[in-house]
Amino acid sequence: MRLQAEAGEPSAAPRPACEPMPYPFNEAAGLALSDAYEQARDQHGLLRVRLAYGEPAWLVTRYADARLVLGDRRFSRAAGAEHDEPRQSEARRTNGILSMDPPDHTRLRTLVAKGFTVHQVEKLRPGIRDLACALIDELMAAGPPADLVDRFALPLPVAVICRLLGVPERDRPRFRVWSDAALSTSSLTAEEFEASREALRAYMRQLIDEHRRSPQDDLMTGLIDARDCDDGRLTELELVDLCVGILVAGHETTATQIPNFVLTLLAHPDQLVRLRDDPSLIPGAVEELLRFVPLGSGAGFPRYATEDIEVGGTVVRAGEPVLVAVGAANRDALRFEAPERLDIERQGNQHLGFGHGVHHCLGAPLARVELQEALRALRLRLPGLHLAGDVVWKTQMLVRGPRSLPVGW
Repeated sequence: MRLQAEAGEPSAAPRPACEPMPYPFNEAAGLALSDAYEQARDQHGLLRVRLAYGEPAWLVTRYADARLVLGDRRFSRAAGAEHDEPRQSEARRTNGILSMDPPDHTRLRTLVAKGFTVHQVEKLRPGIRDLACALIDELMAAGPPADLVDRFALPLPVAVICRLLGVPERDRPRFRVWSDAALSTSSLTAEEFEASREALRAYMRQLIDEHRRSPQDDLMTGLIDARDCDDGRLTELELVDLCVGILVAGHETTATQIPNFVLTLLAHPDQLVRLRDDPSLIPGAVEELLRFVPLGSGAGFPRYATEDIEVGGTVVRAGEPVLVAVGAANRDALRFEAPERLDIERQGNQHLGFGHGVHHCLGAPLARVELQEALRALRLRLPGLHLAGDVVWKTQMLVRGPRSLPVGW
């Protein structure tokens, strides 16, 4: 049943008759938030958009609306399997925990969550700090100009997540190709995407078999035990896809955000000076940078309404998809004072950089520690860090950031 506005409240916006706007809005080369998002936030109701593939969708750009859609169980991720989901690539990403609703989502998340608690992750901090310093040593030994992505931002989270899963060090270089394919928007056909996914699954099956023969003190062995000791908790394909998802998601966004944060701080020298003068500001700086930097090229992972629901003055009918533009919601002036200003001492920073609701990023505690230790190492060892060449940007990817970032110090 459609929800009605209460007495005295404005009625829902009329459903637009015009053609949906092409989406996404952000440019791949750069970190700017498109002006189209501000225009969408200022209008009454939701905006209707269309991606390169799939059906049209409603676009959420305001903070309160974003929290509603991400947190309300009446919006479903799993329902996307029954629809032509709006997406940027020909291929469909329908497998894994990100495409599930409770109780299946809860069942899988519970198995992994104990490895990513704040308490467990803090045990990893000394090792992550040592790794960050060792990578800086290698970068400095190579001499400027050096690629911050290839020599620091990428190997740091790759090494950490591979250690957690028990992936051999010799195999780590292979994951950049697989990860790029997993997050590609339009550079692969559906057949190429599927072939890459199956190659990664085949590798993971082999690694799981090795862990079964020789158990290790790592997350993968724990998941294997959950699978083998209680067959109803985890299917073999769920085990494989869960490890694949942890491997890709566990390094790609952090590896992208490290150079993004560096570029953003270099563009705001006053904030960089404050950070260099006071290392206690690093945790807050990470939170503010997570709010300020719009990582995605556009909103992804649509939610489908399971009943008629009013969102931001528009009635979203049952069976319609909604996209949440987190980058735009994190710049909403109704939630954040002076949202266009980077302020590393901002208080009460409840950003949506890690999402919200049941799909709140499982690895958020680990990502926070990695980002904090990355900034700490860069601040401590390379106080004169600066650009030393042209930035080469990723293209046709779900996340935005430098593919290479030449720096000097």
